[in-house]
Amino acid sequence: MESDRLNQAEKINEVGSDVSSEEKNKHLAEIHTDKVAFTHNASGKNDSVTEPAVFELQNLSVNFGRPILDQLTANVRGNCIGLLGPNGAGKTTLLNTLLGFNRPSSGRASIFGYDVSSQSDSVRHMVGYMPERDAFITGMVGIRFVRLMGELSGLSSSDALERAHEVFFYVGLGEARYRKIDTYSLGMKQLVKLAQAIVHGPKLLFLDEPTASLDPDVGDFVREYIEKYKKNNDLTILLASHNMKEVERLCNKVVMMKKGEVVDSGTCDELIKKHGRQNLEDTFLKIARSDNELK
Repeated sequence: MESDRLNQAEKINEVGSDVSSEEKNKHLAEIHTDKVAFTHNASGKNDSVTEPAVFELQNLSVNFGRPILDQLTANVRGNCIGLLGPNGAGKTTLLNTLLGFNRPSSGRASIFGYDVSSQSDSVRHMVGYMPERDAFITGMVGIRFVRLMGELSGLSSSDALERAHEVFFYVGLGEARYRKIDTYSLGMKQLVKLAQAIVHGPKLLFLDEPTASLDPDVGDFVREYIEKYKKNNDLTILLASHNMKEVERLCNKVVMMKKGEVVDSGTCDELIKKHGRQNLEDTFLKIARSDNELK
């Protein structure tokens, strides 16, 4: 029965726009779920065992002609972590290093105990990434793009197709999944980036400025889907954002970076109280503008 449903979905995907929306929805009704709940255990470990740190840095340095990250050491835990810092603090370099895009000049970095350099395949399967900038393939329809991202993250072709349909409905774009991404609005494109990041059921979700380019109403809409997915699934989120209210709303732990170093960390309330400010934005400004902030 399962293979029959997948074969039907495959046929619909093959013909694309030649099939009416009504017919597609009729055939795909059985594989549409209102709740996407993926179980991911790339390591094969017993989940009852205490998990290692979300990410750990041991004297990590990354140089591009000059040091961008300089001897970083950190052990970060939490189920939704905000990564904050002014422009040039090293946030993007750290994210790219954790994702395996940058190779450390020295030291090491690990995600859930897996070295990002020597165990990159394991890391890739357990991580989802929603980039700030668009990285779509020109002329590709939405469902094909998300399916491709699922395959690149380790899913079989049939599983990637089934889950692509599921996540499109989950983010509210089920009716638009056969349209070319080029025709999507800015908000729709952000939701497609979220869909491709969660299609394989990641254990850790990287969100890089997920609402930076959106107006407040659409941004809040995207945040609601992130919150909904977090609530319904067992995963950790690492959020890089300049929107302090977004961080306060989503995160229970914050890591502050400045000039390639981690200068402070804690819950939002802990940091606000420690630095004698009224809110996270004022705390961020104090750290960003101080040349002698305590680590």
